[in-house]
Amino acid sequence: MSSSAPLVLVIGASRGLGLALAREWLSRGWEVIGTVRGAGPTGLHEAAGASGGRLRVETLEVTDPASLQALKERLAGTRLDLLFVNAGVANGPGDRVDRISTEEFTRIMVTNALSPMRVIEALGPLVRPGGTIAAMSSSLGSVALNDRGGWEVYRASKAALNTLMRSYAARHLADARSLALVDPGWVRTDMGGDAASLSIAESIPGVVDALARRTGQSGLRYFNYRGETLPW
Repeated sequence: MSSSAPLVLVIGASRGLGLALAREWLSRGWEVIGTVRGAGPTGLHEAAGASGGRLRVETLEVTDPASLQALKERLAGTRLDLLFVNAGVANGPGDRVDRISTEEFTRIMVTNALSPMRVIEALGPLVRPGGTIAAMSSSLGSVALNDRGGWEVYRASKAALNTLMRSYAARHLADARSLALVDPGWVRTDMGGDAASLSIAESIPGVVDALARRTGQSGLRYFNYRGETLPW
């Protein structure tokens, strides 16, 4: 990897939206570090092989603090322009709090809310002043927009992520870096399902464009793939 191109770290890039993000930044001349859970092969490994050395694959189990610490040590001294945390699990629109086990509730909350914030706490210091720290959220995490129900535990986990990110921002008021919570829209992926309204090609370039427009603007914003501000 060279030192002249901007560098992004995408957490959770083996498939779906994370892989699409890695490919999008590569197409724009960025260098990319992407994480996968296991040894592969994955779509990210395939993209790395065709990247001419501009994409590096790292391993991270996002819910495992020891795995996160090991990644932090491997990345020591790295200067990132952007950290993007893409981690999420869901059980579908029929997910209801009165039908879920404690273990499954905990799994979703740990994966979607606690783990992304642990990543940001651990790896955020690698992001240069004026850079960006972002996490994949959802419009379903908006309390104000929840007038139809559905996706109950997933909604709760993304609302928790949003609240935790606001607390992080409150603790870093003097930080010059841009903080972002991004809703990619309802996208046709393994998690979004075939009925989703957007293709990856309709969502991800917009996500990257919206983040680019926020570069250099300090403070936390919550917006969608069109760059539109969402209500908390």
